[in-house]
Amino acid sequence: MSAERPILPPVRLHSEAELARDALAAPLFVRAVKLARWAGPDTRVGAGGELAEAHLPAAAEHLGLPADEEGAAYASEAWRLAVDTGLLDVTDPEEGELPDGAEEAEAEGTVTAGENLALLTSGSPQDVLGIWLDGLDAVHADATAPVLDDFADLVGEDGSIDFDALDWDPEAEAEFLDGVLGNLYLLTLADNGAGDGPVPLPALAASMIVPDDMGEPTDDILEQVSEAMMRLDDQFRLLEPIGIVAYQPVDEALMVEEGETADASAGADEEDVTRYGMVKLTPLGLYGVRARMLEAGVDAPAVGDLADKGADALLDGIAHYPEPAARAEIQLWLAGHGTQGAVAAAAELLAAARGTDEGAPLRRLHCQQALALAGEEAEPAVRAVLGDQELGGLARVWLAEHGAADVPPPPEAMIFWLAIDTIAAQLDADGELDELQGLVEGLSAQHSGFFDEVWRVDHPATADVLEAMGRLHSDKKAAKEARKAAFKARSRAGG
Repeated sequence: MSAERPILPPVRLHSEAELARDALAAPLFVRAVKLARWAGPDTRVGAGGELAEAHLPAAAEHLGLPADEEGAAYASEAWRLAVDTGLLDVTDPEEGELPDGAEEAEAEGTVTAGENLALLTSGSPQDVLGIWLDGLDAVHADATAPVLDDFADLVGEDGSIDFDALDWDPEAEAEFLDGVLGNLYLLTLADNGAGDGPVPLPALAASMIVPDDMGEPTDDILEQVSEAMMRLDDQFRLLEPIGIVAYQPVDEALMVEEGETADASAGADEEDVTRYGMVKLTPLGLYGVRARMLEAGVDAPAVGDLADKGADALLDGIAHYPEPAARAEIQLWLAGHGTQGAVAAAAELLAAARGTDEGAPLRRLHCQQALALAGEEAEPAVRAVLGDQELGGLARVWLAEHGAADVPPPPEAMIFWLAIDTIAAQLDADGELDELQGLVEGLSAQHSGFFDEVWRVDHPATADVLEAMGRLHSDKKAAKEARKAAFKARSRAGG
């Protein structure tokens, strides 16, 4: 069986120490920590753990915010995060402690420092990131909550709230935002991680709304994209303070209602896509989105996942990684063995590269790349497999590239076997067509009468490789010879 291709490319995350520092510097998290340390025995909270309204001006002042409605809103938001992340523990008043005449709904509780508050200074980076992830979950829930513009219309005569009238599906809302963040994650990792620039909000919204096979979007689809953009604008404004994204909001001049007067910026270039919002995941955001995907059961590999695994897991795991990520993973794996273990590491890699299964050629290709990074210390292990049919060819290549002496010439059968194995690996790797065509033509040109002999090679992929050579070779005569050789190989194998 060939190695299973991961749905997502591997991400290269910053170290946990760097990510923990980023988490502690996230503006909303900073405010939550400040309020957790500010709260005292006289601080009162409501039935839901919210900071009592009488304390909001002082809380805002402590955060350096104006003591107005906006400052109170920021303080309230930070307080909720402190409670949600365990920086503060809320204690409800016990029965019998209520003041005379007080209703249960009017009762106020108290707060004490939560266990997590001390972990921010005494815990490990992993502890800090765990607390931050709880905060991300809380903010994500806020971002997918219903927009209550006309809350009064939802309250019945008896004071109850008609939630059905909200037309709000919490699961669908969360799924949509997670889908958007997933697409942003993919775009960030595009082109081997080179796609780390900001993404226009219209493109991100369209990626969730416009069907892949649609040519010109209909007016209905465009309206849905516009509505999604406005919802995402609100959501990214909420998500940015927790440190997950860097966000440039939609230019408010573009959202002026009919009949209102736009400000001077409305005369700016409407073709400027940046005015419609630009967003990118931060390094901390990559970590956070990946953590959410892993929790949801999505295979989201990261460079370093295989560093403490065996060579078989390494070679299978990097089978379809982009080259830079595969190289980085190999280097981390080798570093775990140290210089003293170079021979043992090389021997383990070579042993894992053996096999006649479909994925074996690609394992051998990555084994060769790993040995190239292992250095000259690997030579004893490489020499030990010179007589091995499957590994002898790549061993000779490695020794020659390292200028080793006394490299025995390969038998002709080994040359042909290595040619088939090399092309089979490249076909499995889905390499660039031009490079694959060059490899096919180069290998067949190195040996006169190549196709007269190669069909006899005892390799599981011989017939498939020859058929591919017949499709890829630019020389019509050689392509025809390759197809004939493929037929002979199948006949020989009884297929």
